[in-house]
Amino acid sequence: MNKQSRLTTYILIGLAIGIITGYIANTNLANPTGFADTMALITTLFLRLIKMIIAPLVFSTLVCGIAKMGDATAVGRVGVKTLGWFFIASLMSLSLGLVLVNIFRPGDALLGHMAATAGKVDLATSSLTLKDFVTHLVPSSIVDGMAKNEILQIVIFSLFFGSAAAAVGQKANALIEALDGVAHVMLKVTGYVMMFAPFAVFAAVAGTIAKSGLGVLSTYGVFMAEFYFGIALLWALLIFIGFLFLKGRVFALMREMRSPALLAFSTASSEAAYPKTLEGLERFGVRNRIASFVLPIGYSFNLDGSMMYCTFATVFIAQAYGIEMSLGQQMTMMAVLMLTSKGMAGVPRASLVVIAATLGQFNIPEAGMLLLLGIDHFLDMARSATNVIGNGIATAVVAKWEGEMDPPKESA
Repeated sequence: MNKQSRLTTYILIGLAIGIITGYIANTNLANPTGFADTMALITTLFLRLIKMIIAPLVFSTLVCGIAKMGDATAVGRVGVKTLGWFFIASLMSLSLGLVLVNIFRPGDALLGHMAATAGKVDLATSSLTLKDFVTHLVPSSIVDGMAKNEILQIVIFSLFFGSAAAAVGQKANALIEALDGVAHVMLKVTGYVMMFAPFAVFAAVAGTIAKSGLGVLSTYGVFMAEFYFGIALLWALLIFIGFLFLKGRVFALMREMRSPALLAFSTASSEAAYPKTLEGLERFGVRNRIASFVLPIGYSFNLDGSMMYCTFATVFIAQAYGIEMSLGQQMTMMAVLMLTSKGMAGVPRASLVVIAATLGQFNIPEAGMLLLLGIDHFLDMARSATNVIGNGIATAVVAKWEGEMDPPKESA
């Protein structure tokens, strides 16, 4: 059993024990709310560990991703078309998640079950005006931004830093290699932090059930069903858009993507499917020059399934705390997620890190993230498979635009 499978098993064990412990506490303790408050200490520790890794992780991964793309003027039309497709796909994915979570409103079922102190938190509407949002984007000091975990400011600085490193060229290679080393170290740190996840799941579930009873569990089943319905819609949209450019060949592409998508689904890792995805694209007829350029960028900038989940989950948490977000605030949140979701490929439970960072920007209690931690693996399976499909279609469409498509090759 590999490490990812062991972690998943331990999280499920923690979930099961948490349910049993919470039920016993709810039915037998004179003060189950006090028990829930004690469990909150464990969840708070885990949340602080998650927030600890955000700044160095975002900076190192995003700078390396941008620098390795090279100068936009050098990559020419391919780079512009690739990034244009990624922007449209990202906008579509984020919008779909936002529309569905407002239609289904899954968080309403948890309203009143969350901690009383957290439930009193409200959105600071004045801090979300366009003027304040735009001025807040640019840090007066990147050190201050990192110290305060201001994720947007870190992203903006990283965009400038990565672009400048790409423009400098060879002289920046040593620096980029060093940052790549930092990124790998932070990925390892993230793995260490996730070792605490089973304990956090146990504490979060036990505390919630101790306070509210077993009835709250039905919400998770409904949430998963609604999210998987959204994923199915996103697949249909991606395939339809692919059909507009590739015509009937899009179905042959889906046959080639079937194996890597299944691998990504079963391992909950789109990166695990990268070699098979590249092989399938070349067998489909995409020339290596295009596939080897577009696909790696897509793994940092085109995480369709993950982005849909970010809007869906963030608004779900706000609903669970009784925080009503206006249309303008949700549009602002979507713009935030458009930035913060970039450069996080290969990070275990990357969406949780992005959501944790975004919640803090909108004064939504970060503890709400733990509502989803117990079922996140099952959600991640769908997200990872969707990321593979989205990147496969994007690469094939760019190849079609550039006239870099050959007839299909015979399967081995």
